[in-house]
Amino acid sequence: MGTDSVLWGSILSSISTGLGALPVLLLRNLSHRWRDFLLAFTAGIMVAASTYGLIPSALKLSNLMVLCIGIIAGTCFLTLLEKLLPHVDLSHSPHAGTLDASALLFLSAITLHNIPEGLSVGISYASQQPELGVVVAFAIGLQNAPEGFLVAFFLICQRIAPLKAVAFAAITGVIELAAALIGYELTGSIHGLVPYGLSFAAGAMLFIVYKELIPESHGHGYERSATFAFILGLLAMIGLVDAFR
Repeated sequence: MGTDSVLWGSILSSISTGLGALPVLLLRNLSHRWRDFLLAFTAGIMVAASTYGLIPSALKLSNLMVLCIGIIAGTCFLTLLEKLLPHVDLSHSPHAGTLDASALLFLSAITLHNIPEGLSVGISYASQQPELGVVVAFAIGLQNAPEGFLVAFFLICQRIAPLKAVAFAAITGVIELAAALIGYELTGSIHGLVPYGLSFAAGAMLFIVYKELIPESHGHGYERSATFAFILGLLAMIGLVDAFR
């Protein structure tokens, strides 16, 4: 696919964060049940995108050793990132009305988490499998929407003005565009890097699912509905992947 395709795919996936945040302008109070539902649905989408899109494509282009190296590298990268920028609970806001250090760490973590997502979009477009770039971009966009909502909701809980909260949420997705273009150009120049990049992105996404999304969706007494939401997200993404084959 050409540069125009990866550019438009990257733009659509990155702006989904801001678009997903828009509903907070109308809905200011998100219950734990719906918050857990959105997190689990997002987890299902990401697992399907990794296991039915990124991983099979990496194996087609390389072998099991390359896949293992890439997944472990992606997991280690997110582990290091977590240590540098500790997790901040979405439901807590220690200093209402201001972007304190904890809020800035949270926003930084969300932004940096978007780097491997953006790379996965660009790398997928560079993989010479026309349908993969579209599928991954759409998948990332789908999971960015509830993420944007949760970011904006977290900021509103700190009494940040709703429009500012939406703007901050949108900014966290902007880095995906740059990361996607970098990933596309880099793998286009070094074709052998493509399977490593696909595996890296899969490892990073699976880390986020298991370390962040699933634990966050299981802790308020709504584990069963969150489990069904995970399955729905998984099936929705599998259906999308199958539709583009």
